[in-house]
Amino acid sequence: ENIPIEEVFTALKCSREGLTSDEGNKRLEIFGPNKLEEKKESKFLKFLGFMWNPLSWVMESAAIMAIVLANGGGKPPDWQDFVGIVVLLIINSTISFIEENNAGNAAAALMAGLAPKTKVLRDGKWSEQEASILVPGDLISVKLGDIIPADARLLEGDPLKIDQSALTGESLPVTKHPGQGVYSGSTCKQGEIEAVVIATGVHTFFGKAAHLVDSTNNIGHFQK
Repeated sequence: ENIPIEEVFTALKCSREGLTSDEGNKRLEIFGPNKLEEKKESKFLKFLGFMWNPLSWVMESAAIMAIVLANGGGKPPDWQDFVGIVVLLIINSTISFIEENNAGNAAAALMAGLAPKTKVLRDGKWSEQEASILVPGDLISVKLGDIIPADARLLEGDPLKIDQSALTGESLPVTKHPGQGVYSGSTCKQGEIEAVVIATGVHTFFGKAAHLVDSTNNIGHFQK
């Protein structure tokens, strides 16, 4: 936010007239669509994955030894130890699975907060478009009730009241003045202003937060 707006325009190779459709399409190929992809995977396979790590290997080996090796003196396999080890293994894997599943749900909740449409200046005309087409350098219009579709810097106009609690945890709306940045996924609670897009998709603050939550690799309680 310390970089003057005019330098932002220079760095992004754009102007206050917005981008042309051709330029927008070229940048879309470079930066990719302004959206986050939610990974789909089998919950059963994910659960089994928690039984495949160094600590689990030790526990599984101990369980196998308990039933394969006699407990000395010709005694039968130690089924009590076997059952105890297996129960601990299942409990540890279940706790780890629940923790990571909750993290995945948090990421999905973040992704659900993305703006589906936005008002953008292309070819010298304002029109409502899918937010997924936005690229760095696009000019967008933000007004009361809008979800910010991408990270952007505010242009000239009155200050906005922005609710970014979903991203930063701040309970009250914050005031954003011209020149300051706003984050994708936050909501405009007051005001109307134009802004220049500086980051989209996974490169936004929102995208990085969602990726961090989604890629969290929780370890089991017994590993901790």
